[in-house]
Amino acid sequence: ELSVSLLAVIVIVCGLALVAVFLFLFWKLCWVPRRHKVISSHPGTVQSEAGRNKENMADKLKDTGALSFLEAAVKISHTSPDIPAEVQMSMKDHIMRRTRIQRQTTEPASSTRHISFKRHLPRQMHVSSMDYGMDPPAVAEQPTSIGRIKPELYKQKSVDTEDPKKEAAKTCGKINFTLKYDYENETLTVRILRAFDLPAKDFCGSSDPYVKIYLLPDRKRKFQTRVHRKTLNPTFDESFHFPVPHEELASRKLHLSVFDFDRFSRHDMIGEVILENLFEASDLSRETSIWKDIQYATTESVDLGEIMFSLCYLPTAGRLTLTVIKCRNLKAMDITGYSDPYVKVSLLCDGRRLKKKKTTIKKNTLNPTYNEAIIFDIPPENMDQVSLLISVMDYDRVGHNEIIGVCRVGVNAEGLGRDHWNEMLAYPRKPIAHWHPLVEV
Repeated sequence: ELSVSLLAVIVIVCGLALVAVFLFLFWKLCWVPRRHKVISSHPGTVQSEAGRNKENMADKLKDTGALSFLEAAVKISHTSPDIPAEVQMSMKDHIMRRTRIQRQTTEPASSTRHISFKRHLPRQMHVSSMDYGMDPPAVAEQPTSIGRIKPELYKQKSVDTEDPKKEAAKTCGKINFTLKYDYENETLTVRILRAFDLPAKDFCGSSDPYVKIYLLPDRKRKFQTRVHRKTLNPTFDESFHFPVPHEELASRKLHLSVFDFDRFSRHDMIGEVILENLFEASDLSRETSIWKDIQYATTESVDLGEIMFSLCYLPTAGRLTLTVIKCRNLKAMDITGYSDPYVKVSLLCDGRRLKKKKTTIKKNTLNPTYNEAIIFDIPPENMDQVSLLISVMDYDRVGHNEIIGVCRVGVNAEGLGRDHWNEMLAYPRKPIAHWHPLVEV
């Protein structure tokens, strides 16, 4: 019996120990984390304690002694300081000037048709130039050491670097020929007499010259003189006959190309003469002798044709109308001897193409007629920044479309292109039409 009771006591003690261990683990693992979670999910109690502290501080500040202390420390001034009258006037003028400057930066409301045009303009063109009425800041001159070279003092035109236009316009001797038109047979007779003071093309100081004769724009029919050996003053005395109707004489050009014959390589071109108006050059009813300077040229200038179009600008609407009328004597681009021309007009601004428009295609012709209007919306303030590039193209169904020739009109164009543009601006609301020769790109 004693052993049984002792065993029961041991079992009870072990059970109590296990229960104590279980309760300790339950308190550590479950009760403590749950308590922290409940506290974090109810921050209002902490904030309420902080608010309670702030209310206590506010009650302390409401004390009369503290209030009087704050009023003594902080004193609001309701009077302006004494400022001299001159300073006040200068400040007033400065404020008025700033307001005027801000009003100048605002742009007037423009029509919706010009929004797309202004969107394509470069960013620096959208901001109107503002004159602030101030002198530019003076830049302090940097002291230069003795003996230092100043390149700006030596910017002089060199003798070797001549203007390419003047160099291209230099003459290469003279040529003498006669013209006569037979009204009965409708034949133009060109007689090449002689050439004088030609440049030397050979190493021995001489040339072997001959002359090619064209009656443009027809390049299929051409004539050529005999070659004269080793001379700079050849005498040809040869006549050539061109059948041409009398009504076409005004549109024809006489083209003389002088070459130096070379047996083993390509013939060198000495120069050329182009006689545009045959009626003004001589009296075609009788044979007249003509002397012309031979202009320097390295290759034969090809007549690409001409295009006729009109320009009309409406300042109030900001609308530019280019009417493509017709072309004549275009260069043949196909094997058949014809072309499939159409006209492409590009609106340019500082070299950037903003818009482009095209006409219809005319099949198998070198003298197409279009009478098609192309319209661009351009504000009046941007007319001095834009130009038009007119390209006559040859349509190709298989490959790429080829450029026959181009011309350009605008303020920055050259020659007839600039004159046509200025005439359009001088006579608004009136179509101004001109013929323009096509040139290579």
